Amino acid sequence: MDWFTAPGYWLARLVFQRTLAGVYLLAFVGAALQFRALIGAHGMLPVPRHARQVPFRRAPSLFRLHYSDRLFAGCAWTGAALSAALAAGAGDRVPLPAAMAGWALLWLLYLSVVNVGQTWYAFGWESLLLEVGFLAVFLGNARTGPPVLVLWLLRWVLFRVEFGAGLIKLRGDPCWRKLTCLYFHHQTQPMPGPLSWFFHHLPPALHRVECAANHVTQLLVPVLLFTPQPVASCAAGAIAATQLWLVLSGNFAWLNWLTIALALSAVDFTALAGAPPAAAARAAPLWFVVLVCAVTALVLALSRGPVLNLASRRQVMNRSFDPLHLVNSYGAFGSVGRVRDEVVVEGTADAAPRPDGDWREYGFKGKPGEPHRMPRQFAPYHLRLDWLMWFAALSPGYARDWFGPFVERLLAGDRDTLRLLRHNPFPDAPPRHVRALLYRYRFTTRRERRETGDWWHRTLLREYLPPTRLAEAARSEPE
Repeated sequence: MDWFTAPGYWLARLVFQRTLAGVYLLAFVGAALQFRALIGAHGMLPVPRHARQVPFRRAPSLFRLHYSDRLFAGCAWTGAALSAALAAGAGDRVPLPAAMAGWALLWLLYLSVVNVGQTWYAFGWESLLLEVGFLAVFLGNARTGPPVLVLWLLRWVLFRVEFGAGLIKLRGDPCWRKLTCLYFHHQTQPMPGPLSWFFHHLPPALHRVECAANHVTQLLVPVLLFTPQPVASCAAGAIAATQLWLVLSGNFAWLNWLTIALALSAVDFTALAGAPPAAAARAAPLWFVVLVCAVTALVLALSRGPVLNLASRRQVMNRSFDPLHLVNSYGAFGSVGRVRDEVVVEGTADAAPRPDGDWREYGFKGKPGEPHRMPRQFAPYHLRLDWLMWFAALSPGYARDWFGPFVERLLAGDRDTLRLLRHNPFPDAPPRHVRALLYRYRFTTRRERRETGDWWHRTLLREYLPPTRLAEAARSEPE
């Protein structure tokens, strides 16, 4: 069955699978380290409570059958260990069915996490990891050539990621059409990185070039993925280069690296890798051929929703069209903020809180806080609390479900919650009161940076949450 496999793409498959396994590893380690405070049995949004409210058919998960923190931790660390083994090449050292079972187990475990993760896991890259992870089950291993159909399905995912993001921008904020969005984006993006200050201060003309290049890469280049080689490889290379630019300019968890992995799966490495190994040229087993054909038909059938979404003037981004996240819609930054607001959380040990009392600021790992602290690089690791704090500053409605429980845990000195933070200003005993203030942040100018050493300038706007005691925290809401 010469039509079924593409032996020349053996290196593309290897690079893709190793990178995907690395992303899975980060995702599972992040889940293991952060879940207790976020969705654990005593977390801000507990899984058991969510499982009682949402039926299994709407969000299938192993944890809807039974949940305990010990079980969740065991599944997360099992996923991490299996990811590490596949990243090291274990999938190529076992028979094809065993390799497929390994990838399938990773997908099932992470699906179980996402489908009980609630707002903490409501990001487009979660669905992208699940969609790509599902296809990886049928990509084979070193004992057979890469299936052509699955390679094309990976390009179909990459096309939707890029083209969907391009369309949502073109249909959304006018600044994308005026080529001015990047006057603001590097400063107002969810979690700036160590180079974001420098990107923000690039000349306006270069920002316009960035915008125009983004439109070309997301609206024109993806079409070329479906053309013959070497044009498809060049298109994939352009997409990968753009993603590396985004890696340098911000923190977007593993979105960029997963997109790069997808792009590399479309590259013909024949000139670099030489002739494929003999095993890659073997005929695929009949059962494998039938299974891949069935999966391809399933994905094409499920693509109807995302295709209609792409064609719609009311296009939505980052939406799953089935509970298994098999085929999804993607997009990012349909609108770009012109200003940046940040929620600053403070506590005091004073019995009677006063505006001029001894308020001490909690430090977050990734989100902007103290003006003198340089933004850090955390991606591809995902700091979920820090990301949700950005949404909380956009609108209190985004934080209604979890901000009160978060404050309650600070007042109780909850160790799991404090581990999500960089700095706890109350190491000996928890504070008596906690409050939150809303500040307007902007990057300092070059002159301000030289004179003060600060990366940020901030101005107090208003109170976000009034001083709250432990008994009041659970029912408190930001204003």
